[in-house]
Amino acid sequence: MIILNLIILAAGFWALIKGADIFVDGSAALAGNFKVPALIIGLTIVALGTSAPELAVSTAASIQGSNEIALSNVVGSNIFNLLCVLGVCAIICPVPVDRGILKRDFPLSILSTMFVLLAAGGTRLFGRTMGGSGMEAAAGAVGRLSGALLIAVFIGYIGYLVYDAKKNPDRAESGKHVPVWKCILLIIMGLALIVGGGQAVVCGAKEIARAAGMTETLIGLTVVAVGTSLPELVTSVVAAKKGQTELAVGNVIGSNIFNLMFILGISAVIDPVAVNVASVYDLLILVSVSILTLLFSFTSGKIGRIEGGIMIALYAADVVFAVLR
Repeated sequence: MIILNLIILAAGFWALIKGADIFVDGSAALAGNFKVPALIIGLTIVALGTSAPELAVSTAASIQGSNEIALSNVVGSNIFNLLCVLGVCAIICPVPVDRGILKRDFPLSILSTMFVLLAAGGTRLFGRTMGGSGMEAAAGAVGRLSGALLIAVFIGYIGYLVYDAKKNPDRAESGKHVPVWKCILLIIMGLALIVGGGQAVVCGAKEIARAAGMTETLIGLTVVAVGTSLPELVTSVVAAKKGQTELAVGNVIGSNIFNLMFILGISAVIDPVAVNVASVYDLLILVSVSILTLLFSFTSGKIGRIEGGIMIALYAADVVFAVLR
């Protein structure tokens, strides 16, 4: 039975990655027809496409009542994106960070993480965490109203990015023309693989977690989070190798905002997302590493190879901590 679930999990990850790849190609080509700047493409189209696996997994988990996977998948993916994806990109090639990201997108990512903490109980959550409760003890929940507010702010954010792109057409980039019908076909095919893969990952991960005696929070924070973040890793690494650092950084930060505000918002609207003590720790870690990455970016306007190495080491330490606890 374990072997069958491992096959289901592997097939699900393959479908997620392949589907995201096809979806990004179709979406980026469609955006190219409208000559959208590379940074905006990274923050929106590519970020949406590479975060589609997280959307599929988290919404499927919410529908099935497995909200621990829904939350830990989002938080785990964001930690992986910041520390591992950006860290690997920085080692390959020092990553300059656009001033717009430092002033607008990075702060929004941090504030949205803090909002999730407050929405789930704020100081009450922190008090219970410090009080020594069990890691899987219930500490609060992100309700439907908070989820709807996250979605509303996200829609406003996307609207502003579109407005900014139209306001500054001189920064636009053109690419190889692809017929609109082909773009739409690629998008539909990609979404179909992503949705099917998401269902398979949730099903396989839950069964493996039960068989191995692992909690859903741990399996969501590690195996599922890393698996669904592979599209971000592949996309950003390829972009870094080609010198398209704006696309790499925009993909990571845009994906994190999409994960926290839209995916978690949708999950909470479907079914209020329970937050346990372990998730409080993870949210606090996410806030801390977000601030650290922002500081790395501010010091010299870029993330260098040394900072990249530190970020990867921190991610390895976080995984060890998640397993040991």
